[in-house]
Amino acid sequence: MPANVVVIGSLNMDLVTRAPRLPRGGETLIGHSFATVSGGKGANQAVAAARLGAKVAMIGCVGNDDYGVQLRDALLAEHIDCQAVSVVEDSSGVALIVVDDNSQNAIVIVAGANGAMTEAVIDRFDAVLQAADVVICQLEIPDATVGHALKRARELGKTVILNPAPASRPLPADWFASIDYLIPNESEAAALSGLAVDSLQSAETAATQLIAMGAGKVIVTLGAQGSLFANGNGFEHFPAPTVKALDTTAAGDTFVGGFAAALANGKSEAEAIRYGQIAAALSVTRAGAQPSIPTMSEVQAFKPA
Repeated sequence: MPANVVVIGSLNMDLVTRAPRLPRGGETLIGHSFATVSGGKGANQAVAAARLGAKVAMIGCVGNDDYGVQLRDALLAEHIDCQAVSVVEDSSGVALIVVDDNSQNAIVIVAGANGAMTEAVIDRFDAVLQAADVVICQLEIPDATVGHALKRARELGKTVILNPAPASRPLPADWFASIDYLIPNESEAAALSGLAVDSLQSAETAATQLIAMGAGKVIVTLGAQGSLFANGNGFEHFPAPTVKALDTTAAGDTFVGGFAAALANGKSEAEAIRYGQIAAALSVTRAGAQPSIPTMSEVQAFKPA
């Protein structure tokens, strides 16, 4: 069946260590555990959308190594269309992740095969884009490719979501007109807007700035403080469900995938935000990236504390 959500982005093998705290410069810590877990923001969002009710296709690149096989197989196990996941002559992307006892993490990413995601790759799989209702992009592949994908999705009349992660600087000005929903977290909203974001009020100011720059609508995810939705005519704050966090890895990806799946299935913006929030809340109660992402039935069964 045609995919109603297409995710364009990264696939990484996550090398995850749990430790009492994050190490300081030059310091060696004794860790609690180590695991390899399929991840990458693009793949995480594809898995989230698939588990949460969408038909999903992925456009991305993996290396010609064991990690590449594992990353592709992890998507296939979720019934994700992988015809556009190409194998290239490089190592697969990896993310080195340390998670501390307070569930905070520090991450170093090595792009590897994700760097082979060129504009030509997007053009080669244009038929996959044409079959979509919703297209999701992030920033773990080359910027030129992201910009090209956003513009092509807009030309095709798709609902376009950009999760600007990781972000350390403003986006190219010509991207904004192609974005229906810009979904940054607090630090990303600050980097994109040039404004400090450390409260609900400052998130409103940053969201207003991003809409003035051309984004259609903005959802700032605020962790335990929930989400702020802005559409240029006002704001709505969505408080987060209360849960006991174990590991925040992939919480943002789970929100994006859940939000996209709900939109693709005809839910309203408010319903889609709440759905994504419940999915993200469930994900932080579990360890790992893709292993932590809940299913649609789990979200539907969720009862707030």
